Amino acid sequence: MYDPVYEEIHKGHLIKIHHDPDPESPRSWDNLGTMVCGHSRYNLGDDHSFQGGRAFLLDLLDLDDEVPHNVDALLVKAEKMAVILPLYLYDHSGLAMNTTGFHCPWDSGQVGFIYATLAKIREEHNVARVSSSLREKIADQFRSEVSTYHDYLCGNVYGYTIEKDGEPIDSCWGFLGDYQTYCLEEARNVVAA
Repeated sequence: MYDPVYEEIHKGHLIKIHHDPDPESPRSWDNLGTMVCGHSRYNLGDDHSFQGGRAFLLDLLDLDDEVPHNVDALLVKAEKMAVILPLYLYDHSGLAMNTTGFHCPWDSGQVGFIYATLAKIREEHNVARVSSSLREKIADQFRSEVSTYHDYLCGNVYGYTIEKDGEPIDSCWGFLGDYQTYCLEEARNVVAA
């Protein structure tokens, strides 16, 4: 096991926080959004067969690939059929992802989209139409999904072990984000129970 990133004695128990060496991708969870990414070196987002963002948009809009289409115009049309946000990747000594872009023109750029069709949203939320407020709620949910995936890409995934008198008594893994907020708090709660 790797050295802990943090340890403390809590109520007579030794709590150790470690990086999770084998985290599960949050893209295998039940997500509303589908991430369609394309990168020459990394397999990012969800599985798909599209050869780039243009091919994805053409498929979403059910348009012929032979007809010339401007990607920006395709995106405007796609936004009438889906809630869709761009995905940007920063690749420099690690990976980072967001929906707003990065300030480094050399090591970052758009790698895809996260989206859900309006039909899927209507079914998921049991509504007849997708209002502008629901669209914004879905966009916020997508930002949250991307933030979670960002933590996974950055290695912000932790686990804890609890020992009493040198003997392991409990452990749990797969905490995404700041270890102090989630992982450590959960370990302390286990000790207090």
